[in-house]
Amino acid sequence: MPIRNQAALDFLLTRRSRPAKTLQGPAPTADELRPLLQAAARTPDHGKLEPWRFVVIEKTAMPRLANLAQERGEALGLDPDQIAKGRAQFDQGQLAVAVIESPKPSDKTPAIEQTYSAGAVCLALLNAALAAGWGANWLTGWPSHDRLFMTDGLHVAAHERIAGLIHIATETSAPPERPRPDLEAITTRLDT
Repeated sequence: MPIRNQAALDFLLTRRSRPAKTLQGPAPTADELRPLLQAAARTPDHGKLEPWRFVVIEKTAMPRLANLAQERGEALGLDPDQIAKGRAQFDQGQLAVAVIESPKPSDKTPAIEQTYSAGAVCLALLNAALAAGWGANWLTGWPSHDRLFMTDGLHVAAHERIAGLIHIATETSAPPERPRPDLEAITTRLDT
């Protein structure tokens, strides 16, 4: 019989992201954030390539990123609601970790598997933050896909991109449970 970690399983079965707009200070200190990053870095990466890296966005950097999102949204001709939504996560942000997909050349590990690994890092960091008692939310939004925002805002190299922005701070309210997938509708079993 396998050794069951019921507490971990219960956490995974009940985990729920906290909306970023409901997070407030305090946010984790550098010492409090370190084990969360360590947990995320344990993600399988299909060849030990580490095809991702972290950019910690402190509260003091948020206004600059909010203004950059505003500038880029206007330059792209986005409507005011899109611009406002794009900058809101930085206007309201306490601390975020940008998970940067940083693919490595490999004959054995296809680029798509490196992308999957970066996404897995985002989820691992989100779950680590929630398990540690913080409120956390994985966001992207149009600024995360805008090359100039990535380059000017987070110093993302030409071969890299943002996999996710994981906002971490103190939750102010627990969100209600939301509908979950119908497992019977999305599960197929092969027995032969």
